[in-house]
Amino acid sequence: MKWKDWDTNIKVRLVGEFFVGLLFWMFFPFMAIYFSDELGKETAGILLVLSQVVGVVTNLVGGYCADRYGRKKMMVISAWGQAATFIVFVIANSPWLDSPILTFIAFSVLGLFGSLYWPASHAMIADVVEEKDRTEVFAVFYTSMNLSVVFGPVLGSIFFFSYRFELMIACLIFSAILAVVLAKYTRETVPVKKEILEPVGADKKWHEAVWEQLKDYRVIASDKLFLLFILAGILVAQTFMQMDLLLAVYLTEKVPEQTLIALGNWDLKLTGEKVFGYLISLNGLMVALCTVWMAKWMNRFNEGRVFIFSALLYGVSMLVFGGTTMMWVLFAAMVIFTTAELMVVGIQESFISKLAPENMRGQYFAAAGLRFSIGRTIAPISIPLTMWIGFDNTFYLLFILAVISAGIYYVMFRAFDKKVKTNSPAETKAKPALS
Repeated sequence: MKWKDWDTNIKVRLVGEFFVGLLFWMFFPFMAIYFSDELGKETAGILLVLSQVVGVVTNLVGGYCADRYGRKKMMVISAWGQAATFIVFVIANSPWLDSPILTFIAFSVLGLFGSLYWPASHAMIADVVEEKDRTEVFAVFYTSMNLSVVFGPVLGSIFFFSYRFELMIACLIFSAILAVVLAKYTRETVPVKKEILEPVGADKKWHEAVWEQLKDYRVIASDKLFLLFILAGILVAQTFMQMDLLLAVYLTEKVPEQTLIALGNWDLKLTGEKVFGYLISLNGLMVALCTVWMAKWMNRFNEGRVFIFSALLYGVSMLVFGGTTMMWVLFAAMVIFTTAELMVVGIQESFISKLAPENMRGQYFAAAGLRFSIGRTIAPISIPLTMWIGFDNTFYLLFILAVISAGIYYVMFRAFDKKVKTNSPAETKAKPALS
């Protein structure tokens, strides 16, 4: 699909969202460092857990709002909401006021508006792009997002700590510009409701939509294989969710200033927080460059082994991160970490579709998101854990959780193979998940 064939809605959003995303990644990875320094690790961990709980609840209604009120409307409201939130960010980090609590409130509200924005954003792409071209368009947006991850943290390691007030003003300006552009240059794409087919009163209130989605999650309790898949996913999420939590705090506190490059009398020295920015950028660069290639390569292997090996690699990366303060070893650990991430990017959705009955795929995909929402909610506990048991033991604990996750995947895939052989005798010649 050529650029000239793209819908104007998509072109406008791709450009606008890239610049907003770039600014977002200039401050987001460093928020855990900021809250730990300003509020203490224990308080920071508790508050970050609470902010994630808010995000989980909002995620439940994001899709409903996009269908009920319209894609464009929700995106414009969210963009203006984010702009208003950055006003609070600016005030709380200004020369006249330094308020970590106000900053936390703004950070949580920003996540709330983001949870309302992205379901509408994805739905709009599905509305205006033909099915045969959607994968390509989603891939372009995914690549754009990861390009912002490449450059944002490096710039953020400079601006966030020295020019936070000016950075927040820039975020405010670009968020407002995005809201204006979305309002002026995009159109509503939500499908027109067919009143003839829908009974009067079919529209649900938001709390009814939340309750229905919560009831959909009952599929987890009735499907033991799926329950194991969710449980393994939550456990391994405790490792990859630490990228902007535990790793940020650890690198800032424990990694001394080191020389990255030396040429003659010139050298580039990095402090711990700047090393963190470079590590996040390395992750984004690898994802942007290697996702498609890795997905094709992983398709050659059995799914079970890929999930198991990915979990183990996550665990190894935690051991390496926690066992060194040497900059180049930390970069090697990030390569291991990102490899684990890339291994399962291409196969997760296809495996969920295998587990799900055809008439319940929507519910299964929705429930599968609990791996990340619950994992993201629990992950900030790692920050106060460093006070209670120390950095070393916290990293060891994450390694153990990753190994347990790999063990659960092993049990699950063995049971899955038996189920396939029992229920589909004609398919027993197919390659099993663990063989």
